[in-house]
Amino acid sequence: MREKIRGSGAQGGRKTHRSEESRMCGIWALFGSDECLSVQCLSAMKIAHRGPDAFRFENVNGFTNCCFGFHRLAIVDQLYGMQPLRVKKFPYLWLCYNGEIYNYKEVGKHFGFEYQTLVDGEVILHLYNKHGIEQTAALLDGVFAFILLDTANRKVYLGRDSYGVRPLFKLLTDDGFLGVCSEAKGLINLKHSMTSCPKVDPFPPGHCEVFDLKPSGKVASVELIKFRNFKDEPQHAAYDSLGKLQAGMDRETVKRNICLLFENAVRKRLMAHRRIGCLLSGGLDSSLVAATLLKLMKERNLPYSLQTFAIGMEDSPDLKAARKVANHIGSEHHEVMFDAEEGIQAVDEVIFSLETYDITTVRASVGMYLVSKYIRKKTDSVVIFSGEGSDELTQGYIYFHKAPSSEEAAEDSERLLRELYMFDVLRADRTTAAHGLELRVPFLDHRFTAYYLSLPPELRIPKNGVEKYLLREAFESSDLIPKDILWRPKEAFSDGLTSIKKSWFNILQDHIEHQVDDIMLEKAAEKYPFNPPKTKEGYFYRQTFEKYYPERANWMTHYWMPRWTHATDPSARTLTHYKSAINA
Repeated sequence: MREKIRGSGAQGGRKTHRSEESRMCGIWALFGSDECLSVQCLSAMKIAHRGPDAFRFENVNGFTNCCFGFHRLAIVDQLYGMQPLRVKKFPYLWLCYNGEIYNYKEVGKHFGFEYQTLVDGEVILHLYNKHGIEQTAALLDGVFAFILLDTANRKVYLGRDSYGVRPLFKLLTDDGFLGVCSEAKGLINLKHSMTSCPKVDPFPPGHCEVFDLKPSGKVASVELIKFRNFKDEPQHAAYDSLGKLQAGMDRETVKRNICLLFENAVRKRLMAHRRIGCLLSGGLDSSLVAATLLKLMKERNLPYSLQTFAIGMEDSPDLKAARKVANHIGSEHHEVMFDAEEGIQAVDEVIFSLETYDITTVRASVGMYLVSKYIRKKTDSVVIFSGEGSDELTQGYIYFHKAPSSEEAAEDSERLLRELYMFDVLRADRTTAAHGLELRVPFLDHRFTAYYLSLPPELRIPKNGVEKYLLREAFESSDLIPKDILWRPKEAFSDGLTSIKKSWFNILQDHIEHQVDDIMLEKAAEKYPFNPPKTKEGYFYRQTFEKYYPERANWMTHYWMPRWTHATDPSARTLTHYKSAINA
């Protein structure tokens, strides 16, 4: 990979900034293991990349077959916030969590909590003690995956944020052995007493699960609770510093509220003591994030410039557009160049990191994986902002132009949001976490998404041949980003990496054509009866996936594909609307 660094004061290499704590981590826990824990612990090391500089393995008092494992990103001098987190006030509570709780100070002040640490996740212990698990999860404004053990009441709780921004997997055997991990790769090789292979499942976003903990250390599932409907205004909005929004559905009020909520979403995510950077493709979403981020960083007088990162091949439209945005906002901009061979060589390790074989996810992940690798090696940015979630929320995909009605478009937008954990946020988490980076996605802010989804369906559909029209219009009067970027047509990340003449997916397909023969594809449904691949590219990804995760294809329920079209490929560049827009 080659690099170009632009911007005032731009320089490569690492610089040191004072850090209090980092919340990037990998969590792992076992309850009721029949095998030696020192052997089982080897599985916990499979997620060491999520926190490469510190590890703790801790047994649970009184339960010799229960334990926690925690990987953490080290900081400059002292270590704060090692887990499992325990405080003197609640000696019977053990907490392992991955994520950021943005409203921990506001909630603590409202309820009069006396925190004993600087760790934002401590609020979970206090809320649970006061309100129980369902209310606790509902009051958290942030992204999280947690394992909470209450030895006094012999309960184990699992919880995951509304959109699954933070990953969580569980293994539960017939006899009550429970394994929990940030990534599935930390569970698939666990020793257990079952003769058949126990299921490893992604934990459903927006839910908590309650388990009884037996004296033997084994568990029994009691209840799976959905703690939030993402269409409803979250309960924690009552403690938000933004306060109440102006009422009304007239266009000017709606646009003003969208801008206020989006800026608030970025502002609360500045809760970081590590250097902040931003992925910048030059599309609408990442450009709005980067511009708003830089504006707020200046207001806070942070002691460093914003580093923005773009990746692509020669003649990439993304590189050109991102350069324009970076010049406009004044960021320290890094351009990462890669060639076809480097991209193709990365596919195998990308699929291993992703734990999926979805075609569009794999394509889009290669660029994000390579740019994350560059950020980790060449810079000191650790907290990385990105534009994920906007296309699902604001109907940004090209196929929304084909929606039969605004109501059906609204329904599909909600479906996409429910499935994010299998596709875009999975990609964004795994590709950054593989290199020890921590992801922030302001478009998936609870208040922002709830408000946008509350708007009448006819306001949210594409207008005048332009997708995400309402979002673009909301920022029309600002000078945040150049006007031609504000109205730039949708370009999928994996497509914008390369020139229009030859797309990234064409490059991949040309390579794979020689790796998979016609007979293999003909027998695909026989070899892979669940989600059988229909193309050689799909077959190649599935074959690679099965090499690392045999018989785990059900982690993904279906392939991501555009709706209301006869498309046989998920790329936007294959759709009629895209072609007509380019030729216009």
